[in-house]
Amino acid sequence: MTDDDAKSPRAKAAANGRPPCPICGAKMTPAFRPFCSARCQDVDLHRWLSGGYAIPARPEDDDDEADRPPPPETES
Repeated sequence: MTDDDAKSPRAKAAANGRPPCPICGAKMTPAFRPFCSARCQDVDLHRWLSGGYAIPARPEDDDDEADRPPPPETES
């Protein structure tokens, strides 16, 4: 087994000068850019639609300032 055989598809594609498919790492096909096939395009679309690429965030308070009571008055 040579060094080229041991390289992953992603490493081979990167060494070829073309970015690899972000889903499987195979050589990118111009017709499906940046993917290698329609299947990988569909896998990526499913991840987007199912929320797989969502960035977790903390819930925000939805209080409006109009709903808040006025601050207590201080005596000077």
